[in-house]
Amino acid sequence: VATAMSIVSGAVAERMKLFSFFAFAAIFTGVIYPMEGAWTWNGEAVFGLFVLGDLGFSDFAGSGIVHMAGAAAALAGVIVLGARKGKYNKDGSSNAIPGANMPLATLGTFILWLGWFGFNGGSTLALNNQVAGIITNTFLAGASGVMVTLTVGWILRKQADAELVIFGSIAGLVAITASANAVSTVSALAIGGVG
Repeated sequence: VATAMSIVSGAVAERMKLFSFFAFAAIFTGVIYPMEGAWTWNGEAVFGLFVLGDLGFSDFAGSGIVHMAGAAAALAGVIVLGARKGKYNKDGSSNAIPGANMPLATLGTFILWLGWFGFNGGSTLALNNQVAGIITNTFLAGASGVMVTLTVGWILRKQADAELVIFGSIAGLVAITASANAVSTVSALAIGGVG
């Protein structure tokens, strides 16, 4: 009986987690993203107070709308849920939680990077003379993110770390997305490296 009750309570808990995720996803995609998109790309006033474009705000391909909003949601989730089980020891030290399959993670990063060229380049909504510069800036920012994390990882750990390289490339790509159309190649390198 105790085992059956444990199984039932576990199933109910899992359904509650799934329901919570669906509720969060519905609010985020049905309310928050459309509202941000209207403020950014349609030029609508933020809560009727001001227009972002009048303040000089520009988000070329959705870096603020997608990535910053997602990061804020993730931070809220971490604050509510706390750290992952097994991440921290009682003395405050942390444990690494490695990825499950580094070759697949690396392949996925390469595919994502390739898709980023089309996403950033396609955000002009036309095949014009800006596209080559946008794709170049996208590549340079991702590569700069790789080089910075590879260098920092080598200095701190005395080894090349594939996980850091993956994180660095994605961070560089995310960082350049908002301004890939408006910066020089040197700025793209700096933006990707800082990201």
